[in-house]
Amino acid sequence: MSFNKIFSSNNKILSFEFFPPKQIEELPTTFEKITELTAFKPNFMTVTYGAGGGTRTLTRQMVTFIQQQLHFPAVAHLTCVDHTVDDIDLILDQLKVAGISHILALRGDPQGGQGKFRAIPNGFSCARDLVAHIKRRGDFSIAVGGYPEVHPDATSPEADIRYLKEKVDAGAELIMTQLFFSASMYFDFVETARKIGINVPILPGIIPLTSLAQARRFTSRCSASIPNNLEKNLEKYADNPTEELQYCTDYIIQLSTELLEHDAPGIHFFTLNKSTQANSIIGTLKKEGLL
Repeated sequence: MSFNKIFSSNNKILSFEFFPPKQIEELPTTFEKITELTAFKPNFMTVTYGAGGGTRTLTRQMVTFIQQQLHFPAVAHLTCVDHTVDDIDLILDQLKVAGISHILALRGDPQGGQGKFRAIPNGFSCARDLVAHIKRRGDFSIAVGGYPEVHPDATSPEADIRYLKEKVDAGAELIMTQLFFSASMYFDFVETARKIGINVPILPGIIPLTSLAQARRFTSRCSASIPNNLEKNLEKYADNPTEELQYCTDYIIQLSTELLEHDAPGIHFFTLNKSTQANSIIGTLKKEGLL
């Protein structure tokens, strides 16, 4: 079932993101967390793609487990990093054999901490070209990433949104956003996208916030921001981790509620391979009839 069909046949979408563990020995525990969260009947689940070769193999194992053992649509992240066109085709062939028909196509982060991304010979330099190549194959439904606060490498917000449209025009059926902590930021992003003719669903990406330290760490990696009121309130709980976690959980529930009660088509939840807080947040949203 394509992303188009998933979104046209459902009211509000729920999806989860997982990442490959660093060691293969940790895979059974990761599978347990994934299996536990299937109780919420997600519409699909995605698995990230490591920058190094080792965890890339685990990505395929994880999406195969989700697709073949759990029988939920699995979405494999795929990046341009250190891959030739032939490498990409081999990976796509392997995914097709495993029954995987959904791809989240991304450029990926610069290799080895370099400041600027550089494609390898006979490789792709951007997600747009990767999307176009996958689209020509005809075997996959494609999603891409979107940045409510502008991609760190973009020369301007205008250039960033134009490039996002190029990815959609190349064949993407869905945009999944980077994390953010303000509903208005998401709605402004969607409005800007619609004005330039981007008409595919834009699914908000939500992270299970646990602390101010965690928020600062994640936002620094993707050039996102922490709203002033959130930062100031979290500073009050610097010496009380239990209350800090509860405040964070309540904040994410409220943020998700605001999104779902308005125009957001659903929630894409970055699980961080944990289930306890996800159970609390998604459980509340389900109880309120928002998902």
